[in-house]
Amino acid sequence: MISASDLTPAELAALLHFHADAGVDWLLEDEPVDRFAEFEAMRAARQGARAAQPRTETQAPAARPQTERRPAAKPASSPAAALPRTTPAIPDEQAVEQARFAAESARSLSELKTALEAFNGCNLKNSARSTIFASGTPEGRIMVIGPMPSADDDREGVPFAGRAGQLLDRMLAAIGLQRDEILLTNVIPWRPPGNRAPSPPEIEICRPFIERQIALAEPKAVLLLGNFTARHFFGSTETIHGLRGEWREISVLSRAIPAIASLHPQELLTAPINKRLAWSDLLTFKNYIAGKLG
Repeated sequence: MISASDLTPAELAALLHFHADAGVDWLLEDEPVDRFAEFEAMRAARQGARAAQPRTETQAPAARPQTERRPAAKPASSPAAALPRTTPAIPDEQAVEQARFAAESARSLSELKTALEAFNGCNLKNSARSTIFASGTPEGRIMVIGPMPSADDDREGVPFAGRAGQLLDRMLAAIGLQRDEILLTNVIPWRPPGNRAPSPPEIEICRPFIERQIALAEPKAVLLLGNFTARHFFGSTETIHGLRGEWREISVLSRAIPAIASLHPQELLTAPINKRLAWSDLLTFKNYIAGKLG
């Protein structure tokens, strides 16, 4: 077996990247441990000790000294009270208020980025490598919004990185747009561990930051990519196939902004047959911005 000390720094970095892409977030042991074998050994030891112990069913238990008192047990209010609290059932109101205050205090995208990087009220930040903020420029008045950072985004520190980002670049170029001419961002700024879906409280904590990004960027048209993103802004439970391809208005801080949804590039890599649907959406987007911004 190859030891970590036998690897070069480049080989170690490649190995860590491989684990990150596979969804591994924590390395707990240097060597593999067979927990099933450990359990069987412990159970066999307990059974052997129990068999060797003589039975004394008729022997009365020793009297407890009069001076010793057993502390009174505290009554449990409910079985759920004894369980550790993990994700709250409702949004953490204090964290949401802190996020809203931090977002509303920003008067520019650069100030908002600083506020987001300093914000520690969301648990997603604890497991993420990077805080992913908008990249590009708001001057084009076009905004592309995805769901949450991927492993590539988290590693490189920018939205829409890796293969999905390369495909998005080709999609944009096909309708005459470049990455540095528009603003790219995500609804959630931190990658959830294992690429899981963010919880409702995490979504509510992150909501003020994405809404403030949109308000400060003042886009004339927004392209929403992916099922989660479309549901988030349209307030619907339909899938992306039922929400895509039609212009709607999204309300952000009392402003109505035209938006259209389409499939995320990662979905197109998984199911290339849907590229024809995305191309139709892109043509609709192109025609709209040509009339409004041309």
